[in-house]
Amino acid sequence: MKKKTRHSDTILKGPSRAPARSMMKAMGFSDADLKKPIVGIANTWIETTPCNSHLRRLSEKVKEGVRLAGGTPIEYNTIAISDGITMGTEGMKTSLISREVVADSIELVARGHYFDAVVAISGCDKTIPGTVMALARLNVPSLMIYGGSIDPGQYQGKDVTIQDVFEAVGKQAAGLMTQQQLCALENVACPNAGACGGQFTANTMSTAFAIMGMSPIWMNEIPAMDPKKDQACIEAGKLVMDLYKKDLRPSKIITRKSIENAIAAVAMTGGSTNSVLHLLAIAKETGVKLSIEDFDRISARTPLLGDLKPGGRYVASDLYHAGGFRLVAQRLLKAKRLHGDCMTVTGKTIAQESRLAKETKGQPVLRSLKNPLKPTGGLVILKGNLAPEGCVLKVAGEKRLSFEGPAKVFDCEEDAFTAVKNRKIKAGDVVVIRYEGPKGGPGMREMLGVTAALVGEGLGESVALLTDGRFSGATHGLMVGHVAPEAADRGPIAALKNGDIVRFDIPKRRLDVKLSSTQIKGRLKKWKAPKPRYTSGVMAKYARLVSSASRGAVTSQ
Repeated sequence: MKKKTRHSDTILKGPSRAPARSMMKAMGFSDADLKKPIVGIANTWIETTPCNSHLRRLSEKVKEGVRLAGGTPIEYNTIAISDGITMGTEGMKTSLISREVVADSIELVARGHYFDAVVAISGCDKTIPGTVMALARLNVPSLMIYGGSIDPGQYQGKDVTIQDVFEAVGKQAAGLMTQQQLCALENVACPNAGACGGQFTANTMSTAFAIMGMSPIWMNEIPAMDPKKDQACIEAGKLVMDLYKKDLRPSKIITRKSIENAIAAVAMTGGSTNSVLHLLAIAKETGVKLSIEDFDRISARTPLLGDLKPGGRYVASDLYHAGGFRLVAQRLLKAKRLHGDCMTVTGKTIAQESRLAKETKGQPVLRSLKNPLKPTGGLVILKGNLAPEGCVLKVAGEKRLSFEGPAKVFDCEEDAFTAVKNRKIKAGDVVVIRYEGPKGGPGMREMLGVTAALVGEGLGESVALLTDGRFSGATHGLMVGHVAPEAADRGPIAALKNGDIVRFDIPKRRLDVKLSSTQIKGRLKKWKAPKPRYTSGVMAKYARLVSSASRGAVTSQ
């Protein structure tokens, strides 16, 4: 290897650094180890979620690859919150906050120990953007690898995912499923380790970062328990050493054009609304100018081709077997929706990677450009007198272009769920859940418990919902999230009352209440801010620092 100045020399080289070397030797590192490039392996392994529970196995393979390529790996860990397990509880408020903690902790260890390169291993939803946010800040040769998707379960001869379990809760409450049937489904829906199987948030962000170029395009798509995952991790360990030799850093990969590629991939595959928050946050970390309107612009010109859950029929492992992310890139390139000259961590441009795609003959998962599910993508940004800064709607699988109905207003998710469970929501209603935004929650909870229960009760196509909180990637239907400004910031959603008529107009990109601006201002003039739900600790700190959802809900403003 050609001699070059190592970042780690600061902490390990020269007589004055003997104490540091002595402590490293206490952990088994030799002089030879300490003379090699030091590669941080930022692992998000944890036993709180199946999405990350297998990552110890993968990190050992990454370290093996680093050693084979002439580096010295040093593993360290950070936290993860399971969205699925905490869903519907106060604990879900910690999920989005954890993204910042993941990013901060990875950054702190890498800065403190002067790593020459970093591999970040992600799993559950917020660890994926959190790891990339950290790599963007550090700007040392680095890449992110995703632990992979869970396999689908089997119930009554059909593939099922955690989405089916959430919807079954509503079916059971409505008398459409017995408790025994619910238990039988619960027992088989999640058969092993890996992240939730549909094109929910984890697989959406895995897709986005593979197309952006921060993950090897052949890596993330491999399912969690596929034997090929281990060898791919060895190759990823070798690859980061290649990035180190070439001095290829995130600042050369994460650009305005590569972020646009990521948005287009989300739109084409019908991905999660959470991608808006996370890609805005990545843009903020890198100084790229990006607005919420860019998502609508790119989605409007990108065809929806992915027949993926929750709006479609297939899961992430099906996309892998159909041709994977290279096939997604190839479709984008042929549609002229890909900036093909963007560099990726493989050392190839995204256009070069797309030309290596091998499509499985007759695969039904990713449609051809001649036969799209819809001519436009899966994300829509609405504005109007209820959302002056915008809000996000996923239209993959949704056929309604407009909806109008009376508001049923709830000031927290629990009250809304109780109303759904007690059959208080009727066809034609617009369910409003507020004070669940980044600041008001705090933490911007996902509402999958409520949205899935509505679908399970058979109301998915006859009601609408809006919230200043978030949705799981598994949510589908006319469900609008990220309404901004949020209620806790005196947004117009705080002025709504039961019975107000709310209108959704997707072609015109509008979300409005049938009130005049004078009426809204008059109500807000009488509005009083609710008392903070937390007055100390990380939740209170986050509420003080966090920005609007329309700017990515970041704490580095």
